[in-house]
Amino acid sequence: MKTILENKMEDKEGIDALFLYATEGILVANDKGEITRTNPSAEKLFGYEKDELIGKKIEVLVPKRLAQNHVGHRDKFHGNPNARSMGNQRELFGLKKDGSEFPLEISLSPYSTPHGRFVIAFIVDTTLRKKAEEKLKNYSAELEKQVKNRTLILEEAIQELEKTKKELNNALNKEKELNELKSRFVSMASHEFRTPLTTMMSSLSLVTKYGEANDKENQTKHVSKIKNSINNLTDILNDFLSLSKLEEGRVENMPEEINLKEFVEDIISEMKFMTTENQKINYIHSGHEIVSLDMKLLKNILFNLISNAIKFSHESGLVEISGIVSDKEVKISVKDSGIGISKDDQKHLFERFFRGHNATHIQGTGLGLNIVARYIQLMGGSMDLKSIENVGTTFTLELPRK
Repeated sequence: MKTILENKMEDKEGIDALFLYATEGILVANDKGEITRTNPSAEKLFGYEKDELIGKKIEVLVPKRLAQNHVGHRDKFHGNPNARSMGNQRELFGLKKDGSEFPLEISLSPYSTPHGRFVIAFIVDTTLRKKAEEKLKNYSAELEKQVKNRTLILEEAIQELEKTKKELNNALNKEKELNELKSRFVSMASHEFRTPLTTMMSSLSLVTKYGEANDKENQTKHVSKIKNSINNLTDILNDFLSLSKLEEGRVENMPEEINLKEFVEDIISEMKFMTTENQKINYIHSGHEIVSLDMKLLKNILFNLISNAIKFSHESGLVEISGIVSDKEVKISVKDSGIGISKDDQKHLFERFFRGHNATHIQGTGLGLNIVARYIQLMGGSMDLKSIENVGTTFTLELPRK
C-alpha cells in the first residue's frame, strides 16, 4: 500500500509543491522556444517578477552575443530531443533582467502532451563554484611558482656545492678514502635531492587533478606533501651551506651571555612539531643558568642532536636532555631510546657523508654530526658518545662556561 505522503507527492498538489519550492531554477518552454512556466527560483535567478517571463522567447535569458547561435542549438535539440546535461563540456552563461551575466549549468528533459512538445530546464547558478575553481587555479599557479623558485635556489646551491666539492677533492687527493667519499656523495646527493623534487612535481600535478575533481581531502594531503618536501630540501641545503662555510673558514666562535635553561627550553618547544603523537622530550637542568656561549653554534648543535634523537627513536620513545653547569664547565647530554649505533659504525660516525648501516631508510645527508663535531671544536669543547644497538644513544658535550 502507498503511504499518504507518496499519494500526495503523486497528485497535482505534490508536483506543484516540488516545482514551487525547488532550490534549482526550473522553467518550461514549448517547441517554439516560448516560456510557458517558471518557478520562483528561476524568476529570482534571472531577476524577474512572478510570471513576467511567461510567453517570452527563451533567448531573452541568453546573452546577446550567444543568442543567435542558441536558436540553432534549440532547433537541433528539438530535432533529436533527449534528456541531457549542458555545461560540463563548455561554459554556459545566463542573462539577467538587469543585463548582468552569470555562469550556469542546465539539464534538459523533453516531454510531450496532447497540447504539444515541451522541454523542462533545470538551472543551477555556478558563480560560487567558478570563483572557488579560479581561486584554486591561482593557488596552484602560485604553488608551482614557489616550487620553481625553490628549484632555482637548489640549482644555485648545487653549483656552490660543486665548487666546494672540487676544493675538497684537491685537499683530499693524498687520502686513501677519497674515492669512497666521492661515491658516497654522488649517491647521497642524487637520492636526497631527487626524492623530494619528484614528490613535489608529482603532488603538484595531483593537486591540479584533484582540484578539477573538487576532491578537497586529497588536494590538502598533496599540498602537505609538497610543504614537507620543501622543508626536507631546506634542511639538506642548510647542511651543505654550513659545510661550505666551515671549509672556507667563515665560521667564528662569538660567545655572549645567555640563560642556558631558557635557551634549551625554547629549542625544545620549537622542535616539538617534529615528534610523533606518543614521543616525549624531557629536560632537566641543574647548577648555574647564566653561561657565555655562541648562541648560533650551540643552537645548531642542539638542533641536530635532538632532531636525530627524535628521528631515530621509536614512535613512543623518550628523548631525555640534561644540562649541568658548574663554575667552569657546561655539560649537556641528549639521550634517546632508539635504534642505537653499532661499534663498527661508531668509528666512522663523525666522517662526512657517513650513514649507519641501520639508518639508510631514514632521510639524512650524513653531514650533521661532522658539522656538530667541528662546531664543538670551534667552541673549545669536546663530545662523548655511548650507544647500544636497539637500546639507545647518548651524546654528551662539554663546553667551557666562559
